[in-house]
Amino acid sequence: MLRHCVRELHSPKKSWTRGTPVRVWYTLRTLRLFASTSISSPVGEHFDVIVIGGGHAGTEAACASSRMGCRTLLLTHKLETIGEMSCNPSFGGIGKGHLMKEIDALDGVCGRICDVSGVQYKVLNRGKGPAVWGYRAQIDRKLYKQNLQKEIFSYPNLTVRAAAVDDLLTKPGSTDNPATVCGGVVTSDGTTYHSKSVVLTAGTFLRAEINIGLQITPAGRIGDGPAVALAETIERAGFAMGRLRTGTPPRLDKRTIDFTKTSVWPGDDPPLAFSFMNERPWLKAEEQMPCHLSSIQGKEVVKIVKDTLHLNRHVKEELTGPRFCPSLESKSLRFGHLAHRIWLEPEGFDSDVIYPNGLSMTMPVEYQMKLLRLVPGLENVEIFRSGYGVFYDFIDPRELKPTLETRRMPNLFFAGQINGTTGYEEAAAQGIIAGINGAAKALSKPPITINRTEGYIGVLIDDLITNGASEPYRMFTARAEYRLTLRPDNAGAVRKELGELGGLSEFSLLHLTICL
Repeated sequence: MLRHCVRELHSPKKSWTRGTPVRVWYTLRTLRLFASTSISSPVGEHFDVIVIGGGHAGTEAACASSRMGCRTLLLTHKLETIGEMSCNPSFGGIGKGHLMKEIDALDGVCGRICDVSGVQYKVLNRGKGPAVWGYRAQIDRKLYKQNLQKEIFSYPNLTVRAAAVDDLLTKPGSTDNPATVCGGVVTSDGTTYHSKSVVLTAGTFLRAEINIGLQITPAGRIGDGPAVALAETIERAGFAMGRLRTGTPPRLDKRTIDFTKTSVWPGDDPPLAFSFMNERPWLKAEEQMPCHLSSIQGKEVVKIVKDTLHLNRHVKEELTGPRFCPSLESKSLRFGHLAHRIWLEPEGFDSDVIYPNGLSMTMPVEYQMKLLRLVPGLENVEIFRSGYGVFYDFIDPRELKPTLETRRMPNLFFAGQINGTTGYEEAAAQGIIAGINGAAKALSKPPITINRTEGYIGVLIDDLITNGASEPYRMFTARAEYRLTLRPDNAGAVRKELGELGGLSEFSLLHLTICL
């Protein structure tokens, strides 16, 4: 095909037909989509840092880069889904709350947004010492997205655009380091953007498929298509890739639940904030919404699960799922004799949706309904949306440096679920480190790293780049050898190098110093 184009271009102009230049242009453009693009053309806008993906890793990365003074571009499929909470309507928990505190200490945005978007605030594990307390907030989905987008769209140095990225711009390395260097991206419409660093936060979208029973839909989440071309670009670049699975429960109609058959779990009085910048969250104790607790007997579940195994592709496939946040099918097959707790969590002040934490399932919808109605309080429940599972590609995180820059391709950083993690907090923690170091690379400044003795972010990254991810990685206090000294209240210690790099505002640096 390429030889034919060259022959046409070098033929005498009198032999050209009217459509020859257009035909050649389209052919060359098509070829470019199937090969990594070279940075030989000056066409396209230039930025210091480009961030791909508008999830929790992407938003933290983009804001961190912008705070460092870099001209930053955030590219995402849809502007309206920036900050979408795809699964559970909560932040924090055991170990995860530590990550939230450390992200906030690095001037991240998610803790501050949680403090103005929550419906309930609670510190878990209070029966034990403060080193293992888990700050947690039940979140109003709509408020969180609204507040985060308001901040993102007005962030200094940050440009946000809707576009699907299909390819990476590359160029030859230097004599000292001959590895191919990343220098920008190509979107699905052929637009090129040049940059000094690229941060890729594709989440669960790389060649993703949604499963409900035996039904397969190409998507990263309901309503959003997969990133197939980008996955193929990464694969062609030689990165070691694997495939993982995750899932989410059905969404219940609050109006069809009998809460008198459940136990009530209120928020803390007084509620405590995530952010060091806030003395308290926006809600008073009496304004918080309660969660409710129910349970389901294992023996009742096992029969339905076993009867539907042949109808459940998600469970049949030999892919690794989240061991510490398993589907109901996985729990019942492993612990069928035990009762399973079901937390009924509100999704917002003006929402009729209840999130049944602990009921992730992927069996056909009619069997999901049958199983749900075995739960006390849900005998007459109706659903807004069924539970479903997701298969997706991820990158072996052993391909990364402690800065989250890839070893194989300088100037390219990976962050979030693309590295084999699970959870908003783990994604945001990686995002802020990748954003800081992507900006540092663009500014020719030294990178920052956090080691295991300094913070849970250091534990997270060290575990990933050392051991890889044989299953979706989730943070726990038990993973930190120094957990007695890595408490939520002294998380500001992780900011030590960042002040010098210029990533913290003077106000937040002063406030943290006073708090600590």
